[in-house]
Amino acid sequence: MTYAAKKFIFFSVKQRGFEHCFGAPFFIFLFFQEVVQVKTAQDILNRIKDEGVEFIRLQFTDMFGNLKNVAITSGQLRKVLVDKYRIDSTVMFDGARVYDGELILVPDYDTFTILPWRPQQEKVAKLMCDVCYPDGKLFEMSSRTILKNIIEKAEKKGYTFMIRPECEFFLFHLDEDGLPTTLSHEKAGMMDVGPVDFGENARREMVLLLENMGFEIESSHHEEAPAQHEIDFKESDTLHAADSIMNFRFAVRSIANRFGLYATFMPKPRSDAAGSGMHLNFSVYKNEKNIMDLSEGMKGETAAFVNGILKHSRSLSAYTNPTVNSYKRILLALDEATATRPSYIRVREGLFEPAIELSFPDSSANPYLALALCISAGLQGIEEGGGQELQDRIPIRDVKDLPLDLREAVSYAEKDPFINEVLGEQFVKIYSEHKLFEWAAFMREVSEWERDNYLYKI
Repeated sequence: MTYAAKKFIFFSVKQRGFEHCFGAPFFIFLFFQEVVQVKTAQDILNRIKDEGVEFIRLQFTDMFGNLKNVAITSGQLRKVLVDKYRIDSTVMFDGARVYDGELILVPDYDTFTILPWRPQQEKVAKLMCDVCYPDGKLFEMSSRTILKNIIEKAEKKGYTFMIRPECEFFLFHLDEDGLPTTLSHEKAGMMDVGPVDFGENARREMVLLLENMGFEIESSHHEEAPAQHEIDFKESDTLHAADSIMNFRFAVRSIANRFGLYATFMPKPRSDAAGSGMHLNFSVYKNEKNIMDLSEGMKGETAAFVNGILKHSRSLSAYTNPTVNSYKRILLALDEATATRPSYIRVREGLFEPAIELSFPDSSANPYLALALCISAGLQGIEEGGGQELQDRIPIRDVKDLPLDLREAVSYAEKDPFINEVLGEQFVKIYSEHKLFEWAAFMREVSEWERDNYLYKI
């Protein structure tokens, strides 16, 4: 277990006051024993039998961050755990034929979760899976594999990370056919309460059911725009954080639907409202010690890590802000930028230790790729050393040459050798082609704005 993970466990124990129960060292030892126990296939089969689970969702993520799954019955799980479930490789690339053959799903037993909003008779559970070749080797073009490889490389250099995500989303009404709209009748703003906050009950249910799934929710509140919300969960190791973001989106959408609402993580669903982000808070450890010392401002390794991210900020955008719509949020942020708000990156004092907060990613991003690239860029900055001393908050307006649309972002990424080094040339090529096709499709579409502004004039 990494030092960062141990520290996370200790803080979790300490926050609850358990260190007074039996003496801290004894209790924390027992806590370690429970946490580090790795689940086996038999553990999963026993749990399914004991809990009365009838269906299991085998989930995985394609290269664009879309959650995929196949459902099997509990009676088939033993066979699947031995022989694995085979998928056509095209599902990983939005239909493109990249690898000529089948791939297999290898469940990560530690991700087993019973879905609490599903029936409590004939229960439904889920397992996050690695995508592998038929011989069991990890498929190198799986985004989860890419992140796992980056984590391993960082650990060999002595670096570990704890990540705390802050996810924003909107809750909109469904139409009479059950399809999502961008309509909401509420007028609530930042941290307003019910009855002004129409989504309060849904958000409370989300928090309770997320905690039943094993999330540790730190806070939740209404955000700036009407119908906009934020739920923050506790920091965890890098892979667990990425898995949690995927599970979070899936859970929030599913729970919202029970209230007759639609949850969207679209960066900017309405032109007259604020956008939604996916802020990522990093605590960075080198040889079991947090590298950040803010006693004299942002300098040293902290500044080097941030400078590494700033160096690649233009090309990172294609992956941290990967949709046409992402840049509507960024343009709004540039229009509103002041000396203090909104920020691109800042260093903030945490409850126990300082953390680097990246404010620019949004929830359309594939979290595995976003974390892999940001970690790699930051570590490159440390390895290169030097770099300018920074203020503890960097406004988005101070970041040079940020792309203003998806096409420009992809162009920067294609030309940056760093992106190819982290993700692989073939991955970058396929991803870029897909995103440029997305941009071309957008440009061919005639918008309502164009009709409103040109139809009667020309």
